[in-house]
Amino acid sequence: MSTSTHQIGWKTAVAIVVSNMIGTGIFTTLGFQLVDITNTYSIFLLWFIGGILALFGAFCYAELGTYFKGNGGDFIYLKETYHPVLGYLVSWISLIIGFSSPVALAALAMSKYLSVFDFSFGTPFSVVIIFLVAISLSFSLKGSSRFHNFFTIIKIAFIIVLIILGVMLSEPKEVGNSLHFSNSWKNEIMLPAFATSLVFVTYSYTGWNSASYIAGEIKDVKKSLPKALIVGTVFVTICYILVNFIMLKHAPLHQLAGKEDVMGEAANNMLGISFGKIVNVFIALQLVATISGYLWVGSRLTQAFAKENHLWKFLSINNGKGIPVRAIFAHAVIATLIILTGSFKEIFVYTSFILQLFASLAISTAFFLKKEKRTIFKSNLFYIFPSVFLIFSVYILYFTFVNNPKESLIGLAIVALGIVLYLIDKKLAKEK
Repeated sequence: MSTSTHQIGWKTAVAIVVSNMIGTGIFTTLGFQLVDITNTYSIFLLWFIGGILALFGAFCYAELGTYFKGNGGDFIYLKETYHPVLGYLVSWISLIIGFSSPVALAALAMSKYLSVFDFSFGTPFSVVIIFLVAISLSFSLKGSSRFHNFFTIIKIAFIIVLIILGVMLSEPKEVGNSLHFSNSWKNEIMLPAFATSLVFVTYSYTGWNSASYIAGEIKDVKKSLPKALIVGTVFVTICYILVNFIMLKHAPLHQLAGKEDVMGEAANNMLGISFGKIVNVFIALQLVATISGYLWVGSRLTQAFAKENHLWKFLSINNGKGIPVRAIFAHAVIATLIILTGSFKEIFVYTSFILQLFASLAISTAFFLKKEKRTIFKSNLFYIFPSVFLIFSVYILYFTFVNNPKESLIGLAIVALGIVLYLIDKKLAKEK
């Protein structure tokens, strides 16, 4: 547990939640959804459902984060509730996929959005950015907070300005828009593609649980953690629905469908090519906070995991300022390897599938909390939150596996490797 001089307040915790949520997903996934889902009501419903699931998940994590003390998040919940093997696996997945893949995707998206300039921003640029952010988080908790909060302020200010401009400016009559309001949404929500699109949406909301991983670093955790999770999630849900609206309003379907840099397309129509490039720069800048948030939170989870497992013990060491620098750079290295070995969409799908699977396992631990020891929700109505989350999660996982078997199997293979490593780790521990 951190001392009071090394703890953060609820505002920094909100910044971590917001920066971990707003990032790659909202600026890239609409193009994938529009391939099969084109009704605007359907699109809004996807993002509303994603927000409700994130909010219900946040309610569960607020209770879990105050029930189980200290840093660790899912690792602690699954280890204490079920079996150490699940704690091990969720930490393994967090190391390889949960926090490293979003770092890789954010860095790739930065490169993509900056490609509007003559200079070629490619893989080397993405890798350099990752390591520069990792270095910036390695000096002190205070320095990390200042760095992270600075880029989060840029992120939030950019999102708010973008929404105001997008709502106020008229749609481009010469190119048209993608807004389509009709009763066809009733048919679209029954399509397997709707469920598959939800996996992109739930990935975009990934991060609603981030502050719970660093509960041990938050002042007055019983009050501050629920506030951070709930305020952050509600703010992001509103932003996501409005950002999708302005992208649909300012670009025709053929400009968006199947594209990754959808916000860039809409910004060019909305503001012109020159100002559109400025928007691309700000999208790239706000992704720095995404990379920072995932490296920060992921390293704390990895450190908690490493302290208890022989193979990973070397990642548990802090520097003189109490920062888990080895864990930070482990995530940076793994993110680099992910960039070098997969396409954007492939990484996106297997990351989303496995994160949804393990988020579901973690949420299920809420059913095992003793009512008399719960600190926030005393009523049995609390069980509505994990129940709804898990019902939708099974629906999403099933259709994702059916429609994307290759990517889903890649994710499951990484889980299987984690089981092998767990058995090796336990064997080494016995021999020691």
